[in-house]
Amino acid sequence: MLPSSCDTFVALPPSTGGQRVIFGKNSDRPCDEVQEVVCFPAGDYAAGEKVECTYIEIEQVPHTYAVVLSRPAWLWGAEMGANEHQVCIGNEAVWGRESADGDEALLGMDLVRLGLERADTAEKAVDVITELLGKYGQGGSCMEDESGFTYHNSFLISDRTEAWLLETSGKHWAAERVEDGYRNISNQYGITTKIDKEHPEMREYARSKGWWDGETQFNFATVYSFLTTARIEAAGNRYCEGKKLLEKSNGHITAETMMDILRDKDSGINMEGMFMTTGSMVSVIPTDHSLPGVHYFTATPDPERSIFKPFIFVKNLKPLTQTTSPTYGPDDPVKKKPRFQSKPDRKHELFVKHELVAAIIESYKDRGTKITQSMRQLEKTNMTRMEGPLLYGVDEPDLLVNLFTNCVQEEMDVYKTS
Repeated sequence: MLPSSCDTFVALPPSTGGQRVIFGKNSDRPCDEVQEVVCFPAGDYAAGEKVECTYIEIEQVPHTYAVVLSRPAWLWGAEMGANEHQVCIGNEAVWGRESADGDEALLGMDLVRLGLERADTAEKAVDVITELLGKYGQGGSCMEDESGFTYHNSFLISDRTEAWLLETSGKHWAAERVEDGYRNISNQYGITTKIDKEHPEMREYARSKGWWDGETQFNFATVYSFLTTARIEAAGNRYCEGKKLLEKSNGHITAETMMDILRDKDSGINMEGMFMTTGSMVSVIPTDHSLPGVHYFTATPDPERSIFKPFIFVKNLKPLTQTTSPTYGPDDPVKKKPRFQSKPDRKHELFVKHELVAAIIESYKDRGTKITQSMRQLEKTNMTRMEGPLLYGVDEPDLLVNLFTNCVQEEMDVYKTS
């Protein structure tokens, strides 16, 4: 299978409007895959406890942070998400000189969730992910079938003050700090000569393989990428177009800017076809630690035909039932070996209703236009409401425990009246 995957973006002051960090990601996955949005509370665990990830079990930590995740419904990890400390992470598939066809280990998506559960800053998330990578490795099928679609991962990680780009090849890795401006990544290595952290054996390994002569200036992307980049040409085009779209709004990048970028089909960022954008996320993180972040998720495919709905971390959050897919426990074909012998129905309530409306939008132009206008108006109304918490904080957190769920219900009400 040719590599087709995602685009992730981050903008920091002074490229943003106001003292805010804006994070965005499209999750581009197989067109028949359901993506759910779920949240999990913080937790405390006894010594020796384990956590079962997608394919392997690993040691649990004493405390995990509350997280909200957008993830393919069949696996444990996530394509993207945020935690209660306003750390945001998205991952990208990357292919390079090192083979990705190893044994089942941690998926890149598992590492996204583990980084969010265990790190209260972006830099700590880099340390968490790289430590787990060294201990357990990465590997296993990244699709819910027997195709053996495998890849290594890059990660864009942000918090209230900075962002980090982390790129991996097997157990080797390099990381670059982004302290201002904007950055986007696609399915290609992007770290060149500015390396702020690295695997201690990364350079020597490359030299031993004959990829680097040990004398010229070390360039991670040049050394660890394929000799030919033809296989990831589409990713390079999307990367360039995404960078142009960010530059166009440089100095006043907002959540609306990021949503427009994620909806852009001409650039290929909003992907269509056998691989398509199955879920989208935009986060608004004030640099002021007293103010909450607002995390917007679609929980449905194609952001052009979806509504970004807000989520805020408060105490006593309720489960996001309308965007949570059915579970099958030990009978799930993902858990049985050989894996993926069948594919159960994983459609959640919002997905089912959105699927019908998307078909109407596609088939009936006038009616579809009216539905889309109603959806955009609801999105705009909700974003206007979120300016209060973003500017002044949260006075009554109990009023926000069902924020995302209520917005999902409003979306489904729009579908009913349409």
